[in-house]
Amino acid sequence: MEKTNVMRVLDQKKVKYVPHSIGDNSTMTGADVADALGKPPEVVFKTLVTVGKSGANYVFVVPIGGELDLKKAAKAVGEKSIEMLKSRELLPLTGYIHGGCSPIGMKKFFKTTFDISAKDKDTICFSAGRIGYQVELSPSDLPKVIRFQYADIAAGRRSSSEAL
Repeated sequence: MEKTNVMRVLDQKKVKYVPHSIGDNSTMTGADVADALGKPPEVVFKTLVTVGKSGANYVFVVPIGGELDLKKAAKAVGEKSIEMLKSRELLPLTGYIHGGCSPIGMKKFFKTTFDISAKDKDTICFSAGRIGYQVELSPSDLPKVIRFQYADIAAGRRSSSEAL
């Protein structure tokens, strides 16, 4: 398997990971990617890049079968509102293309937030920076590689402050 920049960064920081190659996943659904990895969807994550009302960019990592709740995400980073970055702006900004975006190894660092559901998993999978490549690692090793926070940012989940 060819090493990606993400894998090289993990090697450099001496972070243990399992590389996965699933072929061209550009037309796969989140469930298809999880099936190809042989993993439950709740441990497979996607990386989304947004722009805030202030013009700042943010990275959010959410379960592959879910959606980013834009209101929760904006609150997590202290913005009035955020919106998804346009696909054509992704490569020049991050160095990654749509479907191969990873929270590790972007051209420059952006405030990064992982959904709280990743925190207590033994391992999680996310893009290794190229379409068809994923890395699996322990969330407890992430601070060795990137600065990030956890927050409740996935859509469809009640926050503890919401009334039932």
